[in-house]
This record gives sequence, structure tokens and C-alpha cells, in this order.
Amino acid sequence: MKTEVFQVEGMTCASCSSAVERATRKMEGVDISNVNLSTEKLTLTYDETLIDAAKIMETVKKAGYEAKPINNDKKVKLPIEGMTCAACSQAIERKLGKMDGIDFVSVNLATEAAQIEYNPDLVRLSEIKQAISKLGYVAKEAEVKRNVDEDKIRKDKEIKDMKFKLTLSVIFAIPLFYIAMGPMIPFVTLPLPGFLSPDHNPLNFAFAQILLTLPIIWAGRNFYTVGFRQLYHRSPNMDSLIAIGTSAALLYSFFSVGQIIAGDHMAVHHMYFETAGVIIALILLGKTLETISKGKTSEAIKKLIGLTPKTAIVINGDEEIEMPVEEIELGDILIVKPGGKIAVDGSVIEGYSSIDESMLTGESIPVEKNVGDKVYSASLNKTGSLKYRAEKVGDETALAHIIKLVEEAQGSKAPIARMADIISGYFVPIVFLIAIISSAIWFISGQDIVFTLKVFISVLVIACPCALGLATPTAIMVGTGKGAELGVLVKSGGALETAHKIDTIVFDKTGTLTKGKPEVTDIYAVNGFSDADIITYAASAEYGSEHPLGESIVKKGQEMNIQRFKTDEFSAIPGRGIKAMINQSEVLLGNIKLLQENGIDPQEHLTQFDLYADEGKTPMLLAIGGKVAGIIAAADVLKDNSIEAIKRLHKLNIKTIMITGDHKKTAGAIAKYVGIDEVLAEVLPGDKAAEVKKLQETGRNVAMVGDGINDAPALAQADIGIAIGSGTDVAMESADIVLMRSDLLDVVTAIQLSRKTIRNIKQNLFWAFIYNIIGIPVAAGVLYAFGGPLLSPIFAAAAMSMSSVSVLTNALRLKTFKI
Repeated sequence: MKTEVFQVEGMTCASCSSAVERATRKMEGVDISNVNLSTEKLTLTYDETLIDAAKIMETVKKAGYEAKPINNDKKVKLPIEGMTCAACSQAIERKLGKMDGIDFVSVNLATEAAQIEYNPDLVRLSEIKQAISKLGYVAKEAEVKRNVDEDKIRKDKEIKDMKFKLTLSVIFAIPLFYIAMGPMIPFVTLPLPGFLSPDHNPLNFAFAQILLTLPIIWAGRNFYTVGFRQLYHRSPNMDSLIAIGTSAALLYSFFSVGQIIAGDHMAVHHMYFETAGVIIALILLGKTLETISKGKTSEAIKKLIGLTPKTAIVINGDEEIEMPVEEIELGDILIVKPGGKIAVDGSVIEGYSSIDESMLTGESIPVEKNVGDKVYSASLNKTGSLKYRAEKVGDETALAHIIKLVEEAQGSKAPIARMADIISGYFVPIVFLIAIISSAIWFISGQDIVFTLKVFISVLVIACPCALGLATPTAIMVGTGKGAELGVLVKSGGALETAHKIDTIVFDKTGTLTKGKPEVTDIYAVNGFSDADIITYAASAEYGSEHPLGESIVKKGQEMNIQRFKTDEFSAIPGRGIKAMINQSEVLLGNIKLLQENGIDPQEHLTQFDLYADEGKTPMLLAIGGKVAGIIAAADVLKDNSIEAIKRLHKLNIKTIMITGDHKKTAGAIAKYVGIDEVLAEVLPGDKAAEVKKLQETGRNVAMVGDGINDAPALAQADIGIAIGSGTDVAMESADIVLMRSDLLDVVTAIQLSRKTIRNIKQNLFWAFIYNIIGIPVAAGVLYAFGGPLLSPIFAAAAMSMSSVSVLTNALRLKTFKI
């Protein structure tokens, strides 16, 4: 199966997206078809042995739209020096044209530059430059244009076009409305020149309106071209409703002009040019606001992409060469100076500095970096200079991965959207029927053609499938984008929706609730020894140890600034501890058996020893010179916000469970301290998924939070898998939500963001449904039947335009989400 994304042109409402989905889902070999109206993208998963991109595009075209695949090609403008004639440019074109991965090349002798489209997976830009160099020419630094820039350019152009059309329509709609309606407004005298008087010069009055209406119709011509085309393809959309409604008004108005020419001057009162003109202007207003709002929904992606540095300093021998980030190779040594950005992911090989990684994690406190530490593309170097080795470049960097995840999530469809999709598919045909039936009923009941026409136009124009179609995808786009800003990566719309139902969260202990590395928590000194003596002897004995408990003692010694003693002899005793000679004294550090086997009785100190064990800590006895000196207790300590996160989850009425391979007593002590509701202890790594499944079988909606490879099956089994960003790649791939920080408060953020987003979607759908449920009957004349007013088509158009804008505006409120 292959998954491919296509850009679809011509869609204007939910009926359009439903039509594309229906057409593509019917194709043999198509497994999944999702259309996002907000991004105008079709995501297809299909069997490439049965169909190909050409067939898919042909199917979409038959449905009345244009589709083109979005590829990963890069476009570069490559300045070239040394060309003197057309033969030079031809030679370069021929050479590059034969290279694998180059899809297009055009060398312009006049501008001394080559326009190249290439697949970075098949050929590197540096290889292209080398090929040019071998021909005897010099390729300079390339100007790279990414596909996402093209998407932004396309959206900016669309906004500019919509603003132009709106301005044009308003310029002509205002005088049109003044001329047409001025004489009809009671108690107000709106003067018209004598030559435009409807009573004395009705033909001039009519032709003036025609002249003012034509530019408006031209500005809104897409409504007619798309609307009637979709009627032809038997998949009418919102444009079809507008096209037929305003066309009816225009045709009747031209009929009235014909009657005026024939001598019936009373027909001057039966023209509705201003209705068609003002409706188009109002709908263009709504569409312009809608287009601007759509652009704002993808701001999170633009911000992320904007973080990527354009150039980097690469060390080549004794030289520092500044080059475009696109030309950095794996293994290159780079240098970043204070205030500069890390260009690609890598490891520090020289230097010390603090790095602002808030663009990845949302954490504002800079992270200290030393030799061996990882650095990430687009993070900001604050203080010192660093040299680092490139380990991930291009689309492999953490930032590129985040951008890809957010794009995929924004293009996905939540289950809650299915209902709106189904309704949208039937919506427009039903509205046509309502318009025809309601206007026919009024005509049969004795109303004249003018009244009937008003009802027909109003019903068609007030109906708004756009509000239904935009309700879900816009909220998901803004919600996932906001999550990315906060360091919470939600991989799909489905995950965002499911997360709001979670009532049980299972936490892995080590590395999730705890830091994953033991730390010295307690020092108990006896027999005249001090805390400093205990740590001095223990750290001296353990110096160089690779055992986690030994490392924790050495680290504690560094924190206390102790002066280490020289160790003369050292031996590790498996299952017991260690023995060393320090300052001519025998030092023992380990368990009870170690001391007993060396003739030392620790009985009087075992109460304290057991107390530490009951608290879930690992106690170690220290003996110096044949007598007990004290006890050192170490534990895998809790992360800073673990307790607070559990408290907040309880406030959200979520049950918390800890799963661990630890002994029940140890696990119980930790769970009690944190406030966890239930403990699943002594669980083997391979059984975690089975435990999650048992919970699901009792009817619980379960989220699993973990960080290790052994958590991956449980993450996949859970209704929602949440991976800690500091964990393994396997865990993150298996999860539905990735927390870029190791802060468990982000679990709360993910749940709250999901709940807020789903509430926002429900609000959008409610108002979209209510608007149509109330608006269509009012337009059909229900209020008029009971003595109320008849809705003017102009007010119907204004209401329709504002319905979509209100849905988008409500979705954009999610950008203000705070923890």
C-alpha cells in the first residue's frame, strides 16, 4: 500500500470534498480516502499495483475537480559562472538531464543560472554542483525553494485575488444598491439624476443597473463556472446554489428589461439586478474572510518551518565555510557561535554552552550542553561556541519529523467528521428540492412570480454546506498546531478525538513517572561518622563504577564537593557489593550478607535499613575498618511534576494506574507517595499490553504513557498511546501522541487540549446545523405564513457568508488555549 497526498483545486464547500471522497473510494485498490477542505488536500492510501497517480487524477477530474500529486522535489535556482555561449548552457542541460533524480533542468545563458527540480532522496545538491564543476563551470550557492513556500505563495495569491474581487464587487454594488433601492426606501429621499429616474427614464434606469451588475458578475464568475460544472457532473455544491439563485434573479431582470423595451414601463419595478449583485458581493466578503481565516489555521506549520536556519558554518580542514543547510552532509563538522542556530541534528564534540530548545519542547529554560550531548536543528545557542558532528540532515532532523507529524495530523480526519460528511453529501440536492417545492407551493397558493422568485433565491442562497464542512478540519488544524507549539505532538485527528474520552491512564514507572536513573536520597551516619565521611569513602570506592547505584554515589560526592581518597585495592563481589582498601582501612559497601560474611553484625541498624526498603528505596550498608559507618539509600526518584500531574488528572476524573516489573512492596510505596490509584506490579515487559487489554475489556478507555522499547506493544494496544519525547524512537513510532518534553504535566495538556478541541468541534457543528435548520425554513417563507416577514435574498446571502466565518472564528479561538 502507498500513501500519497494530492492538491485538489476547485473545492468550495463540504459537498465538494464529499464528492471527491466518494469518487476516489469507489476506485479499485483504494483503502483510505480523506479530503481536508481547509487545506484542499486529498490523502489516499492505495494499492499501486492496481491504480496509479494518473488514474486517481483522472477520477478526480471526472468528479469535476483538478488534482495533482504533492511530491518531495526541491526546486533550486543555481547561479553558474563561466558560460560564454549557448553551447555551454546546452552542455550543462544535457549532463544534468542524464542524472538520476533530476526531473527538470533549464539553463538560462542570459541570467547565468540553472532552474533545477530534483529529488533529494536520489541525488544531492552537492553532486549536481560537482557535475557542473567537471564540465569546467562554477556553480555558486543555490537559492532553494521548498514546496511549503509554494503552498504559502499559493495561499497568499488566493487571498490577494479574493481581496481584489471583493473590492471590485463592493465598488459597483454600492451604487447599484443606491440606484435600485433608493426610490423604494420609505420616509427617505435618496435623490437620483433625472436621466436615471425609474418613472421618467426607465430604460436608462435599467441599463445603468446592467452596467453596474456586469463587473460584479465578472468578479464572482467562479461561482458560475464551478457551480454549473458541478451540476453537469451531478455533484452540485454551494456554488451551484449561488449560481442558480442569482441566475434566476438575473434572467427575470433581463426579462423585465425586455418588457420595458416593449413598452411596459411598470416592469421597471420587477428588476432584481441589485439582488444578484449584492448577493455576490456579500458572498465574496464571506469567502474572503474565510480564505484569510484558513490561512491562519496553518500558521503553526509556517512558524515551525520558519525556525529552520538557512545557512551553517562547516569546518573544512582549517577553514570555516558558510554554506546552505541543504548542502550539509552526514558526518560534517559544524561550529555554532553564541546567538546562532543549530543547523542540523548532531552530537557535540567540543565546547560547552546552553541551548534554548523551546522550539522543540516548549520548555523555556535553556539546556546545558557538553561533549557527547545531542543538539537539534533550529535550537538557539545562547552562550558558548560548540563544535558538533552532523548526524541527521534534511528530512531526518527532529524538526522535520515534527513538521511532518503536524502536517499529517492536520490532513487527517476525525471520526466525528463522518456525520457532517454524510449530511454534506445529501445537503445540496435536498436544498434544491426544498427551494423548488417551497416556491411551487407559494405559487400554487396564489402568490405572484416575484414572491415565488424571492423564496426560491433565498432558500438557495441561505443554505450553507461550507459551515458543516469546515467545522471539524479547521478545529483539528488549529488544535494540533497549538499542541505542537506546546510540545505536544498529536499524530492524527482520530487521536485528538479519542483522547477526550480517556478515563484511565496507565503509567510505566521507570523513565516515565521517575527519572530512570537512581539518585542518593538519604544518608544515615552512625558510630561517630558524618554524612561527608560516608559519601567520601563510598564515592572513592565506587569511582569509575558503571553500576547505576555506584554512579549515583559518585554524583552525590561531586555535588557535595568531596575530596576523593586514593583506592589501593578494589574488588566487586557479585550479589553482595564491593570491597576496597582506602587509607589503610577496609571499606565494605553493599547488602547485609556482605557485612555478615566479613564478620560484621549490622543487626542494630536493620530497622533503618528496612525503613528505607519499605519506602521503595535501595539501601546500602557501609562499613569502614570493621564497623558499620552508616547507610546510603538510593532510589529512582520521581520527576519534578509527577505528583502535580497525577493531582490534575484526578481533577479531570481520570483513574491513574502504575505498571512496573518492581516488587509489589516497592511499587506500592512509590504509588502511594505519588497518589496513583492502582498498582500493577511484577509485570513482565511482554505482558504490559495484555494488562492494558484487560482494562479495555472492562469498558475503560485507556491511555498508556511510556518511554521504552518494551512499552511499544502497550502503547499500540491502548486506545491512546502517549510517548515521552526523551524515550526511544520505537516508543514514539508506536504512540498516537508524543510529548517532546519529559514533563508529565504535558499528559494533562494533551487531555485538556483534546477536550477543548472536541468541544469546539461540537460547537461548530451545532451552530452549523442550527443555522441551516432555522435559516432554510425562514427563507422558505414559514414566518411569512404565520404573519411574519419574508426574508430578503440579500439578507439570506449575508447570513450565509457569516455562518462560515463564524465557524472559522470559533475554531481560531483554540489558538488562545492555555494550560
